[in-house]
Amino acid sequence: MIFTTTPDVPNREIAENMGVVVGNVVQSKHVGRDLMAGLKGLIGGEIKGYTEMLADARDIAIERMVMEAQKRGADAVVNIRFTTSAIMANASEIMAYGTAVKLK
Repeated sequence: MIFTTTPDVPNREIAENMGVVVGNVVQSKHVGRDLMAGLKGLIGGEIKGYTEMLADARDIAIERMVMEAQKRGADAVVNIRFTTSAIMANASEIMAYGTAVKLK
């Protein structure tokens, strides 16, 4: 499965638009990460536990989006975008979405 942030696939022609596909995941923080985040908030610097958590969540969201595209029989997902939102105090959502297409 090809997936890209560009509106097309280089050297390929889009034969059919199969609609928007979405993958999302809601990830919560755990006590250990919150404790370290609090300490980093005092002294500054990257909070690596959160960085890793969000990278993992992004990968899961992409995987779910691609699975939805495959169910529709798509060859690729173009124009992929990401969005995040806070669901509640200790949880965030990452969503990946794009357009599933059939290639010639």
